[in-house]
Amino acid sequence: MDCNHASRRLLFVAGQLAACAASLMLIVAPAARADQLDQHNNLVNQFVTQLHADPLVADCAAHGDFVASTSAALDHVEFPPSSFDSAHSSMTPWNDSFDEGKQRVKVDTIVTVDGIGIPKDSGNAPYDLKFRCGYVGQQMLAFSWNDPVPPAHARSERGTASQGGAHAKGKHSTKKATGSKKGTPGKSSHKSSTSGTKSASKSTKSTTKSTAKKTTSKKKTTAH
Repeated sequence: MDCNHASRRLLFVAGQLAACAASLMLIVAPAARADQLDQHNNLVNQFVTQLHADPLVADCAAHGDFVASTSAALDHVEFPPSSFDSAHSSMTPWNDSFDEGKQRVKVDTIVTVDGIGIPKDSGNAPYDLKFRCGYVGQQMLAFSWNDPVPPAHARSERGTASQGGAHAKGKHSTKKATGSKKGTPGKSSHKSSTSGTKSASKSTKSTTKSTAKKTTSKKKTTAH
C-alpha cells in the first residue's frame, strides 16, 4: 500500500512539474515576441525621427535588420543616413505579385532599402545588402533580400549543374579520341613505306640481273 501511495505521489509531482514547464513556455514565447516587436518599433522610430526615413521604408529596414541578424555570415546591419535617400531606397506602386516564386502574394506597394552588412569574420569586406518588402496598405506581406549565405538547396543545384557540365565535357573529349582513331594515319604511312621498300627491292633485283647478263655476254665474246 505504501509503495502504491508513493508511486501515485511521484506521478502527481511529475505531472505538476510538466504543467509548470508548459505554462512557462506559453509565458516566455509571447514575452519574446513582445520584446522583438518593441525592438522593431524602436528601430522604426529611430529611422523616422533621426534619419527622416519614410515610415514604410523604415519598417522595411527594421525588418531587414532582424532577418539579417539570423545570417551565419553577419554580425549586424548598419543603415547610414544615405540608406534612406532616393538613390538607396524607393517606394513603387505595384498592384501585382511580389515575385514569380513562392511569394506570389499580390501587393500594392514595393519598398526597397539598402544596408551595409558587417561580417562576423573581420577579414571579410562589408556586404552591400538590398532589402525588398511588399505591402498592402501598412501591412508587410512579403520580404526578400540578398543573403550572403545562400540556401543549401541553391548550393546543391549549382553543384549538380557543374557536374552536368563536367560530364558533357567528358563526352566531348571522348568523341575527339574516337575521331583520331578513325583517321589511323599510322597504318597508311606504314603501308606506303612497305610498298616503297618492295619497289626498291624489285628495282635492285632487275639491275643485278641486267649486270649479270652483260658480264656473261662479254665473257663469251672474249672466248671466241
